[in-house]
Amino acid sequence: MVADRTSAELDAEDDDLREGLAGLSRLSSSLRLEDLLIRVARYAVRAIPGADGAGLTLLEQDRADTIVATADFVRDIDAIQYGIGEGPCITAAREAQTVMSGSLGADPRWRKFGGGVARLGVHSALSLPLVTPDGVVGAMNVYAHAKNVFDDRAAELGEIFATPAAVSVQNAQVLAQARRLAARLQTALESRVVVDRAIGIMMSRSGGTAEEALGRLRALSQNEHHKLVTVASQIVGEAVNRARARHNPS
Repeated sequence: MVADRTSAELDAEDDDLREGLAGLSRLSSSLRLEDLLIRVARYAVRAIPGADGAGLTLLEQDRADTIVATADFVRDIDAIQYGIGEGPCITAAREAQTVMSGSLGADPRWRKFGGGVARLGVHSALSLPLVTPDGVVGAMNVYAHAKNVFDDRAAELGEIFATPAAVSVQNAQVLAQARRLAARLQTALESRVVVDRAIGIMMSRSGGTAEEALGRLRALSQNEHHKLVTVASQIVGEAVNRARARHNPS
């Protein structure tokens, strides 16, 4: 990749970039977040000259970062990187700058990381921050086994690809967050219905107010060391089973 490219090679690289960008434009919002990120990483391998594999890290505020990889060796590399807390991806995300290395084993920026990765036979890395108007949402890591694979043109093409990739990733993140919120709200609603039914059953058995029944339900929850909704579900289930037994005597 250090040697000058022919015009045919440059044209082929441009075609690969266009195909990668076209792939981004066709990504469906119906995909699971991890599946969409994997596809973005695969398009990056196609779009960036010399890439043998890629990984993508999505930074999340409310949960653990989502990390995907196109190949097992990429997964191994990123496990080392995040395990020791240093590496090109971490630097790219932190500094919001493209990071390139042609000899990871000898790179003074990440001595621990470089030594571990070099033993895996991976020497070149190109890490690109995924930057949106709202800030850095993640980073894309492209790796190659040989030394000095990536050059300024590879970095340029990677940056061109990273711009719409960042938008796709952020949109997927927002959609995934909305889906998680909807699921939590639905669970909370269903839990409230179960608790209200349990309160009604306890009131019908022992009388008293709804507040008193709720107090007894909470006391049962604490004594049994179970969540309130779990105890409420047990009460409702037992009531349903008794009702069925009365209507269908053996």
